[in-house]
Amino acid sequence: MKQLKTLLLATALCMATVSFTQAQSKVAHINTQELIAAMPEAKAAQTEIETLGKTYQTDIQASIKEYQDTVKQYEAEAATKTDEENQKRGLELQEKQQRIAQFRADAQKDLAEKEAELFKPIQEKAMNAINEVAKEKGFQYVLDRATLIVADGTDILADVKKKLGI
Repeated sequence: MKQLKTLLLATALCMATVSFTQAQSKVAHINTQELIAAMPEAKAAQTEIETLGKTYQTDIQASIKEYQDTVKQYEAEAATKTDEENQKRGLELQEKQQRIAQFRADAQKDLAEKEAELFKPIQEKAMNAINEVAKEKGFQYVLDRATLIVADGTDILADVKKKLGI
């Protein structure tokens, strides 16, 4: 009888240990920034954004140069003009300055929108690949390594890159 109780107790402990082990979640981590940076689509998108940014920068520089030339011209002619004409020219210069500032703000907004537009499908593709690898490997949670303090778990970056063919 005593042996039966011991056997039942040992069986109960084994079952509890197995249940506890199965209850623990499998956790992995990945550096999504590194993954996205390695994707060819992201490199092409970044190149496109840089090209657009350079175009805007060239346009802004040309506007600033034109503004500076106009300032020099108006300053040189100021002595030969009436006060009313000089005031009118001063207002014109202020308007040019405001247009340059507005163009710069619009360019930054446009660049941000273009970046969001180009990177959204890339991020979705990366997330889908992460989800597929997590399911294949049996991970219940995948944490982004950028916010992780300690990372002793499994890093699935190589597996996701392989899944994406990079």
